[in-house]
Amino acid sequence: MEARIVKVAFVGFGNVGQALARLLLSKEEELQQQYGVWVRVTGIATGRHGIALDLDGIDLKQAIRVVQQGRSLEGLSAQRCSETDEFLKSSQAEVLFESIPVNYQNGQPALDILRQALFYGMHAITANKGPVVHGYTELVQIAEKNNRRFLFEATVMDGAPVFSLFRHCLPAIRLQRVSGILNSTTNFILTRMEQGERFEQAVRAAQAIGIAETDPSGDIDGWDSAIKLAALATVLMGFPLKPQEVERVGIRGLTEDEVQGAFNRGQRWKLVCRAWRDGPRVYAKVAPELVGPDSPMYNVEGTSSIVQFETDTLGQLTLLEHNPSPNTTAYGLFADFIQAICSG
Repeated sequence: MEARIVKVAFVGFGNVGQALARLLLSKEEELQQQYGVWVRVTGIATGRHGIALDLDGIDLKQAIRVVQQGRSLEGLSAQRCSETDEFLKSSQAEVLFESIPVNYQNGQPALDILRQALFYGMHAITANKGPVVHGYTELVQIAEKNNRRFLFEATVMDGAPVFSLFRHCLPAIRLQRVSGILNSTTNFILTRMEQGERFEQAVRAAQAIGIAETDPSGDIDGWDSAIKLAALATVLMGFPLKPQEVERVGIRGLTEDEVQGAFNRGQRWKLVCRAWRDGPRVYAKVAPELVGPDSPMYNVEGTSSIVQFETDTLGQLTLLEHNPSPNTTAYGLFADFIQAICSG
């Protein structure tokens, strides 16, 4: 099959962006043979390492090396560019991958970046939960108007097929209730506390392996869980929710004695997410809960996640993701890329 060139651009090139770059490199042959696609990266924009822009193509292996060495990407650029809007327009990309840090409060600046990419005729693919909960309807409408796709599989449970499951496999189904463990960092911390570590030790361990930020409050205070739950409610239940509207209690108040004591009694503390319909509304809550061996959440340990869907026709459906990494998040972006270029 003769391959066509698909120009792509990255906004954000941290762990997830680099993992996606490596995945694109490893899948070159399959993309050509199965989908007739040759990927050409024409732009990479970052907050810490500058911007690279080259319409003839950027060497991804070299870009990864440059970033890992802490150097600027500008040495790989064929032309100078300092503003994101100028970067998007100049990249001439057909697909944008966006993976900058999430803003729980309003989804910016990622929301504006995705909006602008769609206006410029790109498929907009994101790993960022903020734009989904703060701009879902608008971004879908802009995408449809421009015959493009706005896709976001990597935003909840990394590469697990959460949104595409409903989009492609469950037509006309009505989701009644969602429950699960959606934040792997807090699950990791609680698992370590069960093994005898103090809360502060477990947080440092999570930071050491790169799943918790220097400021871990987004995870341990429940914001990450709340925004993921809001995304599920917005997209799959058709009821727009903001993370600020989710009743939220994090794990900061749990003591080592409580966690270890429950574990010794055959129970486990988990940061549980729940969303449910009540009449015309959807309500949502994130809070620590004690679960027993009869719960599917009981054996979810470390950085693993689980989500359970209760529907009007199929009863309960459960997805379990075992110890994800940036590679699994990257696969969510990659899968969306295939969906976009095969339907665009």
